[in-house]
Amino acid sequence: MIENLVARLSLLTPEQMAKADNLTIKSGTASLQLMENAGQGVVDAIVAQYQKSPILVCCGPGNNGGDGFVIARLLNDLGWPVKIFMFGVADNLKGDCAKNFKQLPDQISISTDWRAIFPPSKEALIVDALFGAGLDRDIEGELSDIIASINQSACQVISVDVPSGLDGANGQVRGASIKADLTITFFCKKPGHILLPGRHLCGPVKIVDIGIKNEVLDQIDINNFENLPGIWTIPSVSSDGNKFDRGHCIIVSGDELQTGAARLSAYGALRAGAGLVTLVGSKTALMVHACHVTSIMLAEVKSDGDLADLLQDQRKNCIIIGPAAGIGEKTRKNVLATLKSGTAMVLDADAISSFADEPETLFKEISKLPERNIVITPHEGEFERLFGKSDQQEKLSRAVAAAKVSGAVIVLKGADTIIAAPDGTTAINTNAPPYLATAGSGDVLSGIIGGLLARRMDAWQAACAGVYIHGAAANLFGGEGLIASDLPDLIPQALQNIGIPSN
Repeated sequence: MIENLVARLSLLTPEQMAKADNLTIKSGTASLQLMENAGQGVVDAIVAQYQKSPILVCCGPGNNGGDGFVIARLLNDLGWPVKIFMFGVADNLKGDCAKNFKQLPDQISISTDWRAIFPPSKEALIVDALFGAGLDRDIEGELSDIIASINQSACQVISVDVPSGLDGANGQVRGASIKADLTITFFCKKPGHILLPGRHLCGPVKIVDIGIKNEVLDQIDINNFENLPGIWTIPSVSSDGNKFDRGHCIIVSGDELQTGAARLSAYGALRAGAGLVTLVGSKTALMVHACHVTSIMLAEVKSDGDLADLLQDQRKNCIIIGPAAGIGEKTRKNVLATLKSGTAMVLDADAISSFADEPETLFKEISKLPERNIVITPHEGEFERLFGKSDQQEKLSRAVAAAKVSGAVIVLKGADTIIAAPDGTTAINTNAPPYLATAGSGDVLSGIIGGLLARRMDAWQAACAGVYIHGAAANLFGGEGLIASDLPDLIPQALQNIGIPSN
């Protein structure tokens, strides 16, 4: 049985949510009761958050509109002044939506003429129950104009399920979308609630219980999650362990004028709990590092052969290549030599761009040891270089496709970073503040992930936990002025805040 915490973090596509509904109905709960429960849940949330005021409930012709009719009836019963705008013709309503329309009391004013009913007073609330997450076409014409006028009004807007016009599966706008001040959804969130631009259009998202049991998730192939503690667990530190038990992370440095990025990564790995961290590179580069580091070790490597020899010591169980490593043949050789070693690996920045002209070479080498833990951490530009330009704006499917073709866990960075595994499992991150977008931030992230890999987390869990800890550290800084070198010293507190012992 899926545990409560994992259920709370599951993200259901509209199709999966429909299956959850159907499984609940088959188990004995009437569909009409589910709609009643949904309407009651929305009403409870509205009454808890807002003062009694005039309310305009905008209802579409489907089940989302049916929810709206329930909401209007229940608010009217509580003495709220309610009006309904109905998009469509009453005679065309079907099923539970039609049944709830017929239950509306006569005292509720219903209009199908938008111009006759809009705008309400600025004190009014607008409930958006026009279209739910399963919208299958772009919004245009009259409905697009209606949505624009709602967005331009001074009224607070509460969307039912998702803002109308937002694709619940991927967070993309289908022509036009409501911008809600609050979104109330049912049972579980959907990917569209937290992927951009959907996250900005939803406002805060409240989940209400409508009587669907967690057990139905056992019958649904859940592969999308919100990236929060609960879908991953960081190993605790053994009271009788030693530094080698916590792993040894290697970071490949750039040349003497490009050392800072590798150093940021090294500090990220050390603060994330790797027992030992070593920077490797040319002697001239190491002389620069020696002026800056104490708890991080240094080792000279002159060639990819030297790197391969270094990794024969299996206690050196993770390597990070990419932060300012240099784009070109030297980095490609280092990557391929490391892949042959079987060591856990993070490929970032220049290691990604170095394979822009021959991605198949990289993917073929990864495929030789499919059980190996490899994480690739591109931003959008690097992603395009390695995986090609796509006509799809939709980020989730691009990340999943990249993980499958590469055989690695992909961390597609951004304000809504996606972590995708080759088996199609994804996590969407939500805790990264905007001021995390600063030079070197990604180098620290690669270090955190590498440090967790050194601690023998698998690639999926290390990537998810690393992305979350990275965001949590930035939030501890608290605002403007953050630079990448601030982040490593904030990692211990971020770990402690989620109940993980840190070094």
